[in-house]
Amino acid sequence: MKSHGRTPSPSVVGACAALGLGALLLSPVVPTAGASSHREAPLISQDPEADNTDTYAFVSPDRPDTVTIVANYIPLEEPAGGPNFAAFGDDVLYAINIDNDGDGEEDMPQTYTVTRVERGKRSVLATRVKIPPVNVGPRSTPDYEALAAAAVTDLPGGVEVFAGQRDDPFFVDLGSVFDLAGLRPFNNAHLLPLDPGPGVDGVGGFNTHSIVIQVPIDQLTRNHKMPRGPDDPAAVIGVYASASRQRMRVLRDDGSIQNGERWVQVSRLAEPLINELIIPLGMKDFWNRSDPAHDERFAQFYRSPELARVVNVLYGDALVALGGAPARTTNRDDLVLILLTGVPLPGGHNLNSTGKTKADLIRLNTAIAPTHPVGQGDPLGVLNGDLAGFPNGRRLEDDVTDIELRAVADGYGTLLNGLFGLPNHSPNNQIGDGVNQNDVPFLEHFPYVGTPNQGYAHEHHRVGSTSTPHLD
Repeated sequence: MKSHGRTPSPSVVGACAALGLGALLLSPVVPTAGASSHREAPLISQDPEADNTDTYAFVSPDRPDTVTIVANYIPLEEPAGGPNFAAFGDDVLYAINIDNDGDGEEDMPQTYTVTRVERGKRSVLATRVKIPPVNVGPRSTPDYEALAAAAVTDLPGGVEVFAGQRDDPFFVDLGSVFDLAGLRPFNNAHLLPLDPGPGVDGVGGFNTHSIVIQVPIDQLTRNHKMPRGPDDPAAVIGVYASASRQRMRVLRDDGSIQNGERWVQVSRLAEPLINELIIPLGMKDFWNRSDPAHDERFAQFYRSPELARVVNVLYGDALVALGGAPARTTNRDDLVLILLTGVPLPGGHNLNSTGKTKADLIRLNTAIAPTHPVGQGDPLGVLNGDLAGFPNGRRLEDDVTDIELRAVADGYGTLLNGLFGLPNHSPNNQIGDGVNQNDVPFLEHFPYVGTPNQGYAHEHHRVGSTSTPHLD
């Protein structure tokens, strides 16, 4: 899904959805009326309108013959940040890319005026699709969810799309994670060198801009058929979101701006927290510019993650004293398996493996049925035996911070431990940031992402859950 558009509230954008092979593009239309990864690399942190925050992909619980993909942009939107509220950039090309043959290259060309592009043939599906205004307050935007619902658009072939402001669904103690992973929740007090206390959701109270698309599964698989089962070679798709800008920008004396030349990718995101916690600082912007098909060049950082060394410096002695073990800092092919190629299962079965090509993609087995309504799946996903959760796709409720911290610390759950002999050291498998759910409820229906925080009445940094889910 590729797209671009800046729209003051209320606004109109054109959407182009190529639902065959490739990407969905969101392109701007002049408005007819006024209207994770967060700051993960040095250059993109100065360009919030083009900054991917998080990407999600899951089989839709209320329409299990479809997949829902959520691509979020613009980190840490202040709800009261008027009079120029956050909006999609009119000079940014946003994209949701689909790889359905395991080579790390997107295979579904799409555009957001809503044009279908398949094997070079284009047909316009919809134009002038509305984006709702941002959630300013009770006088400016009363009955906000009705405004948002009016922006949900049905397209031919059973596709639904939405683009607009939503609550940021990511939940994480940003303050502790980026202070050298000095986790502060009291249930980790026996490990921590800092004063114990509950986790604080650093993203709580902030908004983001979401592009959400729901597509029938048989329009996403490489053979355009519903998979026969989880082991069907066509069942697994790979997803990543990106943003691009044109190479040349001219600032004119009259105050106008002219953009030109070819599009250059400036941000991308699939698996959460990769660029923040795995890729070294000096390569973060290079990683953003590169294509997932070339991620073999970054595999060394998965195999020898700096985060594992940090975990050992902070908690290694305490983990050993409590019967655990230091995190392995080299030869971490388990992280390559989980994050770069997907996980095969013993006996020739498949969780979400796409083969040998190493690429940062959210890999989703579209034949594994959802287990719960939106927001009610096990937040530890596959680590706790819920195969419909992360790292098989990513649901809104998946606690990806705890999952990835535990994986890096060799605290895998009993499922992966039993299947692959991966370590399941305790208390390594209890490490967490103490923020275990989002501060705003998710919707039970499309577009699922919660109502954006209102500018008139909002608060930030809400204290997260004070109990961390434990593995069996």
